[in-house]
Amino acid sequence: MTIKAIVTDVEGTTSDIDFVHKCLFPYARERLPDFIRTHGADPELELYLGMVVAETDLQEGDLDGIAERLQHWIDEDLKHTALKAIQGMIWREGFEQEVFKSHVYPDAVHHLRRWHESGMPLYVYSSGSVAAQKLYFTHSAAGDLSDLFSGHYDTTSGGKRIADSYSKIAADIGLAPGELLFLSDIEAELDAAKEAGWQTAQVVREGTMASERHQQVSEFGGVEI
Repeated sequence: MTIKAIVTDVEGTTSDIDFVHKCLFPYARERLPDFIRTHGADPELELYLGMVVAETDLQEGDLDGIAERLQHWIDEDLKHTALKAIQGMIWREGFEQEVFKSHVYPDAVHHLRRWHESGMPLYVYSSGSVAAQKLYFTHSAAGDLSDLFSGHYDTTSGGKRIADSYSKIAADIGLAPGELLFLSDIEAELDAAKEAGWQTAQVVREGTMASERHQQVSEFGGVEI
């Protein structure tokens, strides 16, 4: 079936996993307590703090306890919607103050631009919040890449290792599952997409565990569309 849109993961696929784990995660972890104390009454942050309280034994006003729990979740690399949203809020300050610029592999930059110019709709599906995704591609070391994407999806659409999440995204995009190609480095995510009827390709970067169940490419130029 002809591919009519491409959906890509970020961490380990378009971008070096080390940038996320060695730059973005520590930046958010260090600033979490002060950020929550300073902005805890903001409606947007208050919503996500409430989600943490609802799923733990913490009390609503225990901001230090909530911060400590979120830091623990960062250490565990937990894909929790509230954590990812709060991380994104903290990263926004870092990006806007140009503390850092996000990493995107040159081959990903080149081919995302080429596909976009050819009229291929491009989307992002990442465990990072939609807001964080947009910040990431707006403030990349390769320049502002945000205009390349037609839409973004995060864990509010469901977990990335659950087939139903991909069914929901396909329905939202308005294409048959078989017309969508998902790019990721993670076998379990690709398995879920394939179960939902999507076409798949594993981007095998350095350190990636290759899967025989999916088309494998070493960089975006090897993707067959």
